[in-house]
Amino acid sequence: MFKFSLKQVAVFDAVASYESVSIAAKKLSMTQSAVSMSLSQLESVLDRPLFNRQGNRLVLSHWGHWLRPRAKHLLQEAQQIEFGLHDQHLISGTLSLCSSQTAAKHLVPSLISKIDNDFPEMRIKLNIENTENVIESLLNYDCDVGIIEGRNTDSRLQQEHWLDDDLVIVSSPNHPFAQYKQVTLAQLEQAKWILREPGAGTRRIFDGAIHGYIDNIKVWKEYESIRVIKSLVANGSYLGCVPYLDILPELENNQLVVLPTPQLNMQREISFIWRNDSAESPLRECLLSEARRLTKGKSFKPRKDWTPA
Repeated sequence: MFKFSLKQVAVFDAVASYESVSIAAKKLSMTQSAVSMSLSQLESVLDRPLFNRQGNRLVLSHWGHWLRPRAKHLLQEAQQIEFGLHDQHLISGTLSLCSSQTAAKHLVPSLISKIDNDFPEMRIKLNIENTENVIESLLNYDCDVGIIEGRNTDSRLQQEHWLDDDLVIVSSPNHPFAQYKQVTLAQLEQAKWILREPGAGTRRIFDGAIHGYIDNIKVWKEYESIRVIKSLVANGSYLGCVPYLDILPELENNQLVVLPTPQLNMQREISFIWRNDSAESPLRECLLSEARRLTKGKSFKPRKDWTPA
């Protein structure tokens, strides 16, 4: 029969996650010596080195990288078998979700509330990052599902469109451009900008939209926080590019205005992503199904009456 155990596979997965025997031992409630022995036995059975030591870190070897997704799949399937044998509802357990800022602020709280209400045995563990870090988190097995802004081009990940959310160019109502019926590309090139940091989905789409049109944009500051960007734009002479969903209160209170820039196409997708090699997951399917219901029939497009007449 099998020459290795699920426990050895779980130990391997934990050490791969934390790159440390001591941390893995603490997470598994095992002694360090027990973790080391279990890992050594697995490598002996497989007759392959699964890790390379780099200082105090244990880094996956070539064979370790090959084994990692298969170990994940095996552990997920084993968990579902255990749930079934104990007559537990399949929609039970913890799903690790890593989301970009806009979705995390405006959409994910309602999604988690709905799941908490309808599936009380399911837990969502949420982490908030920019799009680049969400993708990296998935590839490093640090989360189960991600929510990103824009397109994913990594063939190791699967993507499902959730909704569209336009980006808009905004300024203070006192900015000279706020009075224009149309703001040209030449005018945008002369402006001072406050933007998201490189790697953010918002920044990627903005850079893509101006590519080939504006060569030398004047980026004054870059911030991870949309709140900081909005505040600086509202109280200064800068322009900003932000998601429409993020500025509804400021539009209502006349703190910001949307500039008409018909030459720029900045529609973006907000999507779910997960690893192609991950096992079928009732928790993931539940999350996706509830997310579709949450936004069905809703529009997230800018209202034309908020642009200068």
